[in-house]
Amino acid sequence: MSKAVQVANMMVNNPETTAADVAKKFKVTKPYAYALMSVARKQYINRRDEALAQPKQRLESAPALDMVNHPPHYTGGGIETIDFIEAKGLNYHLGNVVKYITRADHKGDRLENLRKARWYLDREVERASK
Repeated sequence: MSKAVQVANMMVNNPETTAADVAKKFKVTKPYAYALMSVARKQYINRRDEALAQPKQRLESAPALDMVNHPPHYTGGGIETIDFIEAKGLNYHLGNVVKYITRADHKGDRLENLRKARWYLDREVERASK
């Protein structure tokens, strides 16, 4: 069973579940736990409400996380990274700076993500200096 389904089950069976609870149980960072809960909440809201109406009902199977359209490492904080980049009209280099910074604590190696962000920022500074 995927983490997303387990988190959804946890939320269905205990509506008072917090991000700290999820982070501790699944050994993930608190921001990642928020992202998981956010995605689970959006994807499973109807099933959760049905289950809450019948407390003994469990959410046994649910669709997997949408890692293409709404991956949790880009959805934390209430706004998807791509939506922020587009709203601010950022170019390719600056968009990648934001992307790597926002996912640094949620996907892969934090330091590597920050170095990638700096690489794109350096290219943008060089381009703007010409």
